Amino acid sequence: MMNKEIILIDAGTGNLRSVQKALENVGAKVTRTDDPQKVLSGGRIVLPGVGAFGDFMSGLRARGLDNAVKEVVSRGVPMLGICVGMQALFEIGEEMGDHEGLGLLKGTVVKFADSLSVKIPHTGWNQLTVKRKRRRSLIR
Repeated sequence: MMNKEIILIDAGTGNLRSVQKALENVGAKVTRTDDPQKVLSGGRIVLPGVGAFGDFMSGLRARGLDNAVKEVVSRGVPMLGICVGMQALFEIGEEMGDHEGLGLLKGTVVKFADSLSVKIPHTGWNQLTVKRKRRRSLIR
């Protein structure tokens, strides 16, 4: 049987308890940690985060978690980033200035344009309108 343990990284921000309970609800054994050695020993990693990109990255670095995350990903360990944890996977985040991310994915997380009529920082639910071109059926 596959090991269902998931390492839930505590970078000092985020609603870790909600993520932990959701994972446990689907049968995972969750170990919550801010210890880089525990992250390095993990078989599956979740990096959740709430708050500003720069503060989140500072929390990762202060705990030595940034290098641990890069190491496990380089070994092919599956990892899920949630919210700011997902944004941190990129090279740069523009929220409240330019901040270096983990650089695991190429690209920059850009801030919302000042011309948008959304509250910044922007959290919560939004309406989406999905527009798709209809595909012609290949079956006749």
